[in-house]
Amino acid sequence: MSFSPISVPLSILDLAQIPEGGNAQTALHRSRELAQHAERLGYRRFWLAEHHNMAGIASAATSVAIGFVAEGTSTIRVGAGGIMLPNHSPLVIAEQFGTLDALYPGRIDLGLGRAPGTDMPTMRALRRDNTSADTFPQDVQELQQLLGDPFPDQHIQAVPGQGSHIPLWILGSSLFGAQLAAALGLPYAFASHFAPAALVPAIHVYRESFRPSEQLQEPHVMLAANVIIADTDEEATKLATSQQKSFIDGAFRRQRTLLQPPIDDIEAYWTPQEKQQLQSMLSCSFIGSPETVHQQISAFVDEHQPDELIVATSAFDQQARIDSLERLASLTDAAVRA
Repeated sequence: MSFSPISVPLSILDLAQIPEGGNAQTALHRSRELAQHAERLGYRRFWLAEHHNMAGIASAATSVAIGFVAEGTSTIRVGAGGIMLPNHSPLVIAEQFGTLDALYPGRIDLGLGRAPGTDMPTMRALRRDNTSADTFPQDVQELQQLLGDPFPDQHIQAVPGQGSHIPLWILGSSLFGAQLAAALGLPYAFASHFAPAALVPAIHVYRESFRPSEQLQEPHVMLAANVIIADTDEEATKLATSQQKSFIDGAFRRQRTLLQPPIDDIEAYWTPQEKQQLQSMLSCSFIGSPETVHQQISAFVDEHQPDELIVATSAFDQQARIDSLERLASLTDAAVRA
């Protein structure tokens, strides 16, 4: 069956999930292998996310993981989706990402979020003040200055980092991030892959309030979605149960588990309440055969008009993830992957 190609650039969000039977090394090597395939297929970016004290996620030291992926690739942009800035001083992040840019020039992205990426006890272990999110806008601007050209008599400089002009992104799932990204003239990535409730108003506020900046002259919206493509709808639906179980175990049941193999019947695993909550959280999920997913993504793109789509493919089997990315690339216009 022939398709009208999807004309939106594609990127990848990866959590470096640790599969049952594996460890952090397994997860990080899986991430790098996925990035290598993504590069070959013409994906634009490969982002890793900061999470702490989560048994099944290996990207807590996000800048280190980014360096490992960047070292194994040569052209794809690699970055953070994102760094939870209130967990860190802007100077430390400027130095870390300045170092990455020095090693892999022109390929590093820095997405910034204000959520902790963890729970309250872990926040305290990170030495984070529980009010530090309140200064997120000021911290972003401080980081911009540290990555920009130094001004006369600037006593504190990020070395490396100063003058690198690493592209900053604001990440969010609410109107706050949309308003900040618009005010600072930065690109905006919305977490529709797990928090879609404010999707429509957030991108409306961002586009309507956007102010051009040195980094960006026009608003740029990247939307996130969960994507799994297999030969059949049934096969893809089964593969998706690994992600569904992860959310149920972690978010609802507070269990520390690794990424589990898929199961035949998710209905026997979740409660009616868990099913309702999860289906709402993961409503921006496109799962099925190439024909099914093409229809789903085309409708999503037509409705929201993103400038870029970043996809998370959470599957237990590594080859299934690679195959899904290849199938998704085949549905897009080759021009946007050039």
